[in-house]
Amino acid sequence: VQLQASGGGLVQAGGSLRLSCAASGGTLRGYSLAWFRQATGKEREFVAGFKSTNSNAFYSDSVKGRFTISRDNAKSTLYLQMNSLQPEDTAAYYCTATRSLILSNLRVPSAYDYWGQGTEVTVSS
Repeated sequence: VQLQASGGGLVQAGGSLRLSCAASGGTLRGYSLAWFRQATGKEREFVAGFKSTNSNAFYSDSVKGRFTISRDNAKSTLYLQMNSLQPEDTAAYYCTATRSLILSNLRVPSAYDYWGQGTEVTVSS
């Protein structure tokens, strides 16, 4: 499966963006899905994700209550609604997927097999 992320841009603090991740070459059914982000000079970090067999979403503490992850299996698309954006949310955002994931590895980048190209989010103060 190939992933294509989009929706990034420049926004003022307090604003909102919605990221999309469209899959081609296959469906997203049966995949565990997540968003990660990587700021300049920092390691890639988990933002939000689903395990394939668990409809519950998991979030990093830094985005909980502000970001919402969702999936549309019929459209093979993953979303990340980002509200109340802050300058510290500035990063490249990556969508990712894998068919085989144990819950304890949900936040581990190396546990995922497929990655989108990243979409840049810049939040100005």
